[in-house]
Amino acid sequence: MTLTEVKDKTTKKQFLDVARIVYKDDENWVCPLDNDIEAVFDPQKNNFHQFGTCTRWILKNDKGQLIGRIAAFINNKKAYTFEQPTGGIGFFESIDCEKAAFLLFDTAKEWLKERGMEAMDGPINFGENDTFWGLLSEGFSQPSYGMNYHPPYYKKFFDDYGFKVMYEQITNHLYPHVPFPDRFEKIAKWVAQKPGYEFKHLKASDIETFAADFIEIYNDAWKDFKNFVPITHSTILESFNKMKAIMDEKLIWFAYVNGEPGSFIVVLPDANQMIKPLKGKLNLIGKLKFLYYRWKGVKRMRAVVMGTKQHLQNHGLESAIFTKLKEYVLSLNQYEVLELSWVGDFNDKMMALHRSMGATFAHRHLTMRYIFMPETVKP
Repeated sequence: MTLTEVKDKTTKKQFLDVARIVYKDDENWVCPLDNDIEAVFDPQKNNFHQFGTCTRWILKNDKGQLIGRIAAFINNKKAYTFEQPTGGIGFFESIDCEKAAFLLFDTAKEWLKERGMEAMDGPINFGENDTFWGLLSEGFSQPSYGMNYHPPYYKKFFDDYGFKVMYEQITNHLYPHVPFPDRFEKIAKWVAQKPGYEFKHLKASDIETFAADFIEIYNDAWKDFKNFVPITHSTILESFNKMKAIMDEKLIWFAYVNGEPGSFIVVLPDANQMIKPLKGKLNLIGKLKFLYYRWKGVKRMRAVVMGTKQHLQNHGLESAIFTKLKEYVLSLNQYEVLELSWVGDFNDKMMALHRSMGATFAHRHLTMRYIFMPETVKP
């Protein structure tokens, strides 16, 4: 087997092609856009390069055939918030061969060790955790946009190599035409009518204001979670700009209490139902196909992220936001399912919210960690 670091046009193309080989007979897989994958590794398009570094490799067998790939990266803002300096691996793909998989893991590990890391998390992304994050372990159906999809045999690779589960990522489904439970509906209507409570959907013409409100809510809502790193203005604007191609302003809602930004939900039409026929290629023909499928409409939405300021988390804002969202969605008579992805098993409040709405289980992903030298870990 031969490992090659990705450094030129040829190896970049081969890195992308590995996934096409692994999933060639899998009808559920949706090929991510090549541009989206390449953007992760482009310093001009991914601001995480400002405070981190990354690289990637492809693996060929003795006949010169592509059989695997992996990327490794270090986010210096986050790496040193753990007990052991921790890097990451992602974009892992491999044929069903343990020797190949372990060689890829070893290569990433050595690269990270040389740069002072003592552990690696994976499979994760060199960016925010809303895309390309986690190992799919349950729910092997067609993924929504940005959600990792893997063959079932990947789990054994990670387990046998020595990765341990850090936390589970749960994705649930809501069906817009199924009524909310009575208790949830009553609370939502009561909150929506309270004096000083206001609900607004996003307006692209005022994106800077909404971006600022998003940052204020998000950084407050998540600040007490372990190893949390505040989101930056440049990161959220970059994310909002990426969403513009498929964004529906009335699927993104904010709640305010006496003028204070309090809660939000970001929902997008599922781009995977638009890009599946493109096979990763957004050339001229691909763009025309994308525009056609966007015009035709999709049946699934994805709730990318939601959050509520800590001191407002028991005020029912989320319930009211979901009823506002549902009113709009039902009027369209288009969407069949809303995917709530994803919630960490450590987030008890959000898990409880999903249950209160009557959501049903869809997918389970795992964020895993491998410690290089367990004997050096402090007791």
